[in-house]
Formats: sequence, structure tokens, C-alpha cells
Amino acid sequence: MSGWQPLPDGLPPEVRHFVTRLRDLKDATGLSLAALGARTAYSKSSWQRYLNAVQPPPRQAVAALARVAGLDAPDSERLAVRWEVAMEAWPRPERQQPEGEDVGPGTGYEDDPTVPWWERPEEPRRPPSGRLLLWAVLLLLALLLTAVVGAFAAG
Repeated sequence: MSGWQPLPDGLPPEVRHFVTRLRDLKDATGLSLAALGARTAYSKSSWQRYLNAVQPPPRQAVAALARVAGLDAPDSERLAVRWEVAMEAWPRPERQQPEGEDVGPGTGYEDDPTVPWWERPEEPRRPPSGRLLLWAVLLLLALLLTAVVGAFAAG
């Protein structure tokens, strides 16, 4: 590795291996973080967080790095599998709960775009709004009235 800061202690081996692979790919491109950001549509600061294991990268960022690094299809697929394994093992930060706040069904990851959709808690379903039903009935009555008026006008 070239000038990378050490990865955090206690990082699971799957995550450590994955981030090390990302660092190697980035180094192989010869690009700076700013140039990598320009080529992948992820900012320099985002890449700093991903490559220092501060935040897990989204799958699309990993795919973009694979493309920029020139990986062939099998190597890109292996990297995607490593991403999945790392996401399973990635440590979740403890959510700080203000006193008196109900914990509820959430885990603190509802607004985190790096948490895969399949790990996010389901939002409770709300009953359909009565307003939508009212509009549907009004539209149906308007169509019926138009048909009746058209029938009388046509003779």
C-alpha cells in the first residue's frame, strides 16, 4: 500500500480484506482520489471514507472502481462477491439514543444509503387515504355524466 493510514483495529477480516483490495485497485489506476472521484461520480471525500473503512461503499461505487481499474468480468464479479461478504460483516455503529426517546422498530440505519435495502426495517403500511377513493368516485361520476350527455346529444 502506498501511504494509506492503518485500518481501524477490530475490523472484521472480511472487511479488512475487501478494503485492502479496493486500495490495491485504486493504487493500480495511478489516479489521485480527486481524479478517481471525477471518473466514478463519487467525491474525493467519499473515496477517502470508503478506502479508510470509515463508511462502507455502495455497490455502484465498487463497480465504478472496477470499471476504471479495467477489471474483466470474472474479476468484477469476484469483487462484487467480496463486497457482499464485507457488507455482511461491516461493523454497525451504536446508535446514540436520547433519554426518553422510544427505541421503536428502527435500528438507526433507516436513512443510511449504504445499508442494503434488504437489511432496512420495513416501514409500517398506512391504510389507504379516503381522499383517493373520493377522487376516484368523482372521476367515475364525471365519466358517467359525460356518457349520458353524449348519448342524448347523439340522439
